[in-house]
Amino acid sequence: MSGSFGRAAATLLRWGRGAGGGGGLRGPGVRAAGSVGGSAEQLDALVKKDKVVVFLKGTPEQPQCGFSNAVVQILRLHGVSDYAAYNVLDDPQLRQGIKDYSNWPTIPQVYLNGEFVGGCDILLQMHQNGDLVEELKKLGIRSALLDETKDQDSK
Repeated sequence: MSGSFGRAAATLLRWGRGAGGGGGLRGPGVRAAGSVGGSAEQLDALVKKDKVVVFLKGTPEQPQCGFSNAVVQILRLHGVSDYAAYNVLDDPQLRQGIKDYSNWPTIPQVYLNGEFVGGCDILLQMHQNGDLVEELKKLGIRSALLDETKDQDSK
């Protein structure tokens, strides 16, 4: 990693390790699934079932790679607590199937409203340039960062 992307990702990863106060990262709406298979029909149903769907290594409470952790932390920063999370390490068919489905070679993968957004690097870029706030707004999800900015402006 290089430049601002690398610094931002490293900051998110460091922040994520110390966050949570032992309570875990699973919000009341985060849904995890066990074995779901990897057929195109099954995957199509999964990505369209929820407004926000993430395929990651590990779980939101215990991501098993830095990139998956960064995605979880970005969603957490925006206050996104109602999303489906699928652990590709639990199911080799799911792991390969989602890569084939999206034609994207890496995990994590993020879907908004059934549309493939990308992985960690793209979500981080969207977070940095404000596009994620706009995309969440289209889904009826108000980013918590808007409230944070409003609070800071009133001080």
